[in-house]
Formats: sequence, C-alpha cells, structure tokens
Amino acid sequence: MEPGHDAVAETVRVEGTRILATLIRTVGDVQLAEDAVQEATLAALGAWPVTGVPPEPRAWMTVTARRKAIDIIRRERARADKERDSTRLIELGRTDIVPAAVVQDDLLRLIFTCCHPALSPPTRVALALRTLCGLSPTQIAGVMLTTEAATAKRLTRARQKIAAARIPYRVPPEAELPERLPAVCGVVHSLYTSGHAPVEGQTAYDVDVCAEAIRLAELLHELLPEQQMPTAVLALLLLTEARRPARLDADGDVVTLDQQDRSRWDNAAIARGIDLLNDSLLRSNQQADAYQLQAAIAAEHARAATYDTTDWTEILRLYELLVSVAPSPAADLGLAVAAAEAKDTTAGLALLSELTPSPRWHAVRAELLARDHRYDEAVGELTKALEGPSTDAERRHRERRLELFRAAAD
Repeated sequence: MEPGHDAVAETVRVEGTRILATLIRTVGDVQLAEDAVQEATLAALGAWPVTGVPPEPRAWMTVTARRKAIDIIRRERARADKERDSTRLIELGRTDIVPAAVVQDDLLRLIFTCCHPALSPPTRVALALRTLCGLSPTQIAGVMLTTEAATAKRLTRARQKIAAARIPYRVPPEAELPERLPAVCGVVHSLYTSGHAPVEGQTAYDVDVCAEAIRLAELLHELLPEQQMPTAVLALLLLTEARRPARLDADGDVVTLDQQDRSRWDNAAIARGIDLLNDSLLRSNQQADAYQLQAAIAAEHARAATYDTTDWTEILRLYELLVSVAPSPAADLGLAVAAAEAKDTTAGLALLSELTPSPRWHAVRAELLARDHRYDEAVGELTKALEGPSTDAERRHRERRLELFRAAAD
C-alpha cells in the first residue's frame, strides 16, 4: 500500500468517528453524513498519494466531507424541504475547524442518538457499532451472532427510522437519562469489547478502539458524575485495560493470566478503577448492576500479587451474582472457570455441561480436561475450538496447546 493510502486508512481509523459525528450534527442525516465521509475518503485516496499527506489530515477530511455533503444535497435538491437544505448548505460551506470540545459533544450526541428508545436494543448496538466503531456489516454480524444480510437490513431501517421520526441529535434532558443510560453504557462497553476481544482478525486487540471506548466512558462519567452506571463502566474498562500490556509477549503471542508479568500492569489505572468502583457502589444502595459486578471481578484479579493468591472464592461469588443479574455466554464461562479454580475441575466441567457449546466453550473445556489428565478428550475439544473463528494470536495459542495435549496423550 502506498504511503498516502496508509495515511488515509490511519486517519479514517482514528478520526473517522469524530468527523462523522460532527457532520451528522450539521446535516441531521446519518446516511447522508456516512455517504459524504465515504466520498471524502475516496477523494483522499486519489489525492494524497499525488499531493502528499496534508499537515492536518483530520481537518482536510472534515472540510472535504462537508463539500461532498454539499454536492450530495445539491444532487437531491428535487426533494422537499429546500429551506432546511439551504440552512445546511450555509453551515456546510464553512471552512473553519470545529473545536475539540464541540467534537466531544458531537460524539455524545451521536451515542445518545444511536441509543434512542424508539430503536430496539439490537438495533441500537448494531447502529452504534457501525457509526461509532466503523465496523462493517460482516463484523457486526459476527459480534451479534447474526447474518450480514440481516445486519445490513437492520442498519438501513435504523437510519430510515431516525430520519422519519426526526429523532433529535442531542444529549437528552436529565429526566430521560435513566431510560437511556443502560443502552448508552451497553454501547460503550460493546465498543471496548470489540477492540479488546475481537472475534477474529490478525490482531489480538485494537488499541485505538479500546482507547476510543475509554475516552467515551470518560466523557459519560464527566457528563453524569452522580450516575452509578457510567462510573462503573469506566471502572471496568480501566481495570481491564490495565492488564493489556501483559496479554501478549514480544512476538505477539497470547500470555495467559497465570503466566503474565504483573509488573507490566498499569497500577495507576488499577488504583483509579478501584476508586471509581467504590464510588459507584456507594451510590447503588447495595444493589450492584452487571458493570459493577464485572468491575469487582476485574478488581479481584488486579489486587492479587500472584495468580496463586487470587481470591477465587470471592470471584466465584461475584460470578454467581453476575449470572443471576445479567446472564450471558461470557458470564457463564467465567462462572465455570471460577468454580474450577475455587473448588475443583469437576465443578467447572459440571457447569460447562449445562451450557451451549461455542469455540471458546470447547477451548475452556479442553483446558479443564487436561488438568484431569484426560488428554485424548482435551485434544478433541481443542480441535473443535480451532474450527471456529478466532484471532491469529488466539489460533496460534490453541495450536500450541493442541500439540502439548497430543504429546501428553501419546
């Protein structure tokens, strides 16, 4: 790929959501804004390899996207509401760069628009993953366990509903926040998860996506400091991200939790995450939500000086609460692992037997079987795990484990 093309890809990856959010505020139309940003990207791919990368790539892309939006509006002038179009054209004709503070507000507006109660919960997540994360319909389908065609239809209907219902592009008033916050927090958490634990791909995690999710969580916490849920989400993300530097070795291969160099963990992030968790719990009237429970689990791991000193009994208790409050495949797997650690492998395997198999289910079961020296069965389970989607790093890790189990079985 040419250097100019690399710069375009980097700009879209890092700044694309900000450019889109600002443009949506101006034009009031998600689809039009997405089309304009896409056309600006194509223009950059044609221009930058020839003219060189501009000094301020985001500014170039923003101004170009505005111009492309003007072109699109003029092409469609035959439709109604010309007065609104004239107002939008005046706004789009500006060449000044939007201040950073305004861009931050635009992102919050975009989050709340994606999470409007008029949209169904799956649609909110799909739309946010598309607009906030820039994920393709194929990637979203993988995250949401549906088909690409169904995802594309869902996104189209969502954009049409936003336009037809004139869903406002704004942060809602305080009275509406309790209804909207769970969806917004869910989207921010999904965004982080898509970067921290991708279903497949070359990289084990996307640093920029994780950083963007944490930044959005910081904005939500700053906007709503008295609300327990955004505080808990930020705590969870910080406590999880604090361990990221030790997740891979120098060759990019997976390092499991029991083998990680804990001196590489970010102690400042851990300390702040625990403080935020405690602050959130004080506001919850002793009724923890799913984010507080997940953050509490992450805090238990972070507090342990070594893997052997981890308080697995407390982690098991927290997972039992989590499964009762917000059951999910990930929580169910975590409960099985915690039971195996706090009790024995028989307890973990018993819980696994009650769950629906998946690639990660097979991988977890293989590890527990290997602990009981049932290597032939472990080989079979890990072989099944390798048949499903995974990141390159995860696949390499499973292949190495498979070789060890085969050798032990022989």
